[in-house]
Amino acid sequence: METSELLKKVRRIEIKTRGLSANIFAGQYHSAFKGRGMAFSEVREYQYGDDIRDIDWNVTARYNRPYIKVFEEERELTVMLLVDVSASQDFGTRNTIKRDIVTEMAATLAFSAIQNNDKIGVIFFSDMIEKFIPPKKGKKHILYIIRELINFEARSTKTDLNMALKYLTNVIKKRCTTFMISDFVDNGNYDNALTIANRKHDIVALQVYDHFESELPNVGLMKVLDAETGAEEWIDTSSKKVRQTYKDWWMKRQDSMQNIFNRSRVDSVSVRTDEDYVKAMLALFKKRS
Repeated sequence: METSELLKKVRRIEIKTRGLSANIFAGQYHSAFKGRGMAFSEVREYQYGDDIRDIDWNVTARYNRPYIKVFEEERELTVMLLVDVSASQDFGTRNTIKRDIVTEMAATLAFSAIQNNDKIGVIFFSDMIEKFIPPKKGKKHILYIIRELINFEARSTKTDLNMALKYLTNVIKKRCTTFMISDFVDNGNYDNALTIANRKHDIVALQVYDHFESELPNVGLMKVLDAETGAEEWIDTSSKKVRQTYKDWWMKRQDSMQNIFNRSRVDSVSVRTDEDYVKAMLALFKKRS
């Protein structure tokens, strides 16, 4: 992309998403994610009614009477965007590809974080870690993230959610809120990695998908390409049975994904490329508040 075209696109996204975060998401974001991080403050003697899980056993042994750890809410959160940049993100059928929606959602969350004095960082992933942008503050940092979201070219076409989650768990030491933005098209098993990551951090899953990924159009014989593997196949979409079989497969895959989120206790929302992602995100924030 030409530099002038890139700057124009960055500016358009900045204006739109900064406005959303300031006027719509400001209070919702704060109530949904503030207070999730707790930092150690001090120890004091155990009092009746204290949670025994907070007992500091080292200090208790030293003084021969029970002491507990006292925590306080962290005023500053670290927010990470775990962004899928695999080839399937370039799919779209109604003037909008999935990557465009991912970029706008990520930019909106980034501005929301900055307005709440939180740090923001990004991990771009495919079936490898494509790029890691450490968490920082400031408008310059946000604009750098938006430029990368728009113009980033992945080295690999495939997806590995399991690998991405393990990397997040290992590289980010301090507890953070992580928005995992993907279509979650992955044949691997990421169940265990998601559970472990959500124990350490606060994971939120944002699925972006296209209408025709969930339901085939009736357009006769159609050649389809798997963007991640390069495999091609002809499908007779005029067959009602073919369309129903595909729809059943999609619903089964969605149920499987949702079951993984439920088992891992991860909040999630699904956004279609031709729908309003603002409403979906507001509903998610409200559910968490």
